[in-house]
Amino acid sequence: MKINVEVDCTPEEARRFMGLPDLAPVHDRYVQMMVEAIEKQGTPEGFADMMRNWGPMGEGAMSFWRTMFESGNKSG
Repeated sequence: MKINVEVDCTPEEARRFMGLPDLAPVHDRYVQMMVEAIEKQGTPEGFADMMRNWGPMGEGAMSFWRTMFESGNKSG
């Protein structure tokens, strides 16, 4: 037996229904901090350092993505 249920709601309504927190203020603050930091850095190197420090897993993630892009360029 197969039963399909279709729910028509906005992402905001779904978030509230499932009891998930509203992270919009956190996201807005993060974006504000990014804009301020970019305006203060002024150089590509400073921006790269900032992204390396703020990104998930820091330097490990940057190294992973660098390796992925480099291996993709070699195969193509």
